[in-house]
Amino acid sequence: MLAFLLQVCCYLLGFLIVAALLTVAILLYKTKPYPIITRHKDEKFYLDPKTIKTVEFPSLDDSPTLELSVIIPAYNEEKRLPVMLDECLAFLEQKQSQQADFSYEIIVVSDGSSDATVSVALKYSKKYGVDKFRVLELVENRGKGGAVRLGILSARGRQLLFADADGATKFEDYDKLATALASLAPEWRQDGIAIGSRAHLEQESIATRSFLRTVLMHGFHTLVWIFAVRSIRDTQCGFKLFTRATARKLFSSLHVQRWAFDVELLYLAERLKLPMSEVAVRWTEIEGSKLSPFWSWLQMGIDLFMIWLRYMVGAWRIAANQKKEN
Repeated sequence: MLAFLLQVCCYLLGFLIVAALLTVAILLYKTKPYPIITRHKDEKFYLDPKTIKTVEFPSLDDSPTLELSVIIPAYNEEKRLPVMLDECLAFLEQKQSQQADFSYEIIVVSDGSSDATVSVALKYSKKYGVDKFRVLELVENRGKGGAVRLGILSARGRQLLFADADGATKFEDYDKLATALASLAPEWRQDGIAIGSRAHLEQESIATRSFLRTVLMHGFHTLVWIFAVRSIRDTQCGFKLFTRATARKLFSSLHVQRWAFDVELLYLAERLKLPMSEVAVRWTEIEGSKLSPFWSWLQMGIDLFMIWLRYMVGAWRIAANQKKEN
C-alpha cells in the first residue's frame, strides 16, 4: 500500500512539473516581453470647445512646460465627476493665485464611457480653457491602467498626479505629496514617487466593514506582499504623484491595463530601485463603486500571481532597463 501511494505521489509530482513547464513555455511563446501601446488616431487629439477644432496632444517625451498635470481616469462618471472637479479646480486655482510660478493642467480621460462623461468634462474645458483643461476620449474601454497611461503620455507637467474621479481623496492633500516628492527628487529629471495611502485608516475601516470584506482585504494585502510589493502598505489608493522622469520609466514598462495596474507600477518601481514615499491622506468611501468585492478581488489576486510569474520566467521584461542597456 505504501509503495502504491509513493508511486501515485511520484506520478502526481511529475504531472505538476510537466504542467508547470508547459505553462512557462506557453507564456514565453505567446506573451510579448515589452508592452505594445496602441493609440487610435482620434485619441491623439483633444477638442477645443471654444474653437471647435481638434489639437494634437503633446508627448511625455517632450520637455515639460508647466508644473503639475492631473490625470483623471473616468468611466461613466457623469454624476461623481463634477463634485471631484469642483474641489480639484478650486484648490488649483487658489494655489495658482498665491504662487506665481505654479501652473497646472487637468486631463480627464474618458475610458470608453457610454454616458455623458465627455460632455460634462468638455463644459469645464470650455470654462477654464484648453491650456488648463483637456479631455482625452478613448474610443474603446481600456481599463483604468490603460486610461491613466494614455493620459500620462499626453501630459506636460514636471510632476504628474493621477487621481480617481470619485473624489474619495481630499485634493488638498496634493501638498503633502508634493512636499514628500520634493524631498526625494528636487527636480523633474530625477526619480521619485509620492504615494497617497489609507493604511493609517485600516483599523477604522475594519470596524465599519463586513467580515467578508475584511477577510478579502487582508487576503489581498497578503497576496500583494507575497507576489509583488513589500515596501508599500497601500498600493491601491488612487492618488499617486510622479516626477516626469519616473513616469517615463514606469508607464513605458506597464503591461497591466486594468485594476491591478497600481501593483505592477509599484512592483516595477521596486525592481528599478526608484525612491518612494508613502504619505497618509484623508479618504472617504464614495457610493457608486464599480468593483464587486469578491469577484474583483479574486481577479486581482489572479492578476498578482500572473504579474509575478510573467516577470519571474522572463515573459515580461522592463522596458526602462532595455533603454538603459541601449
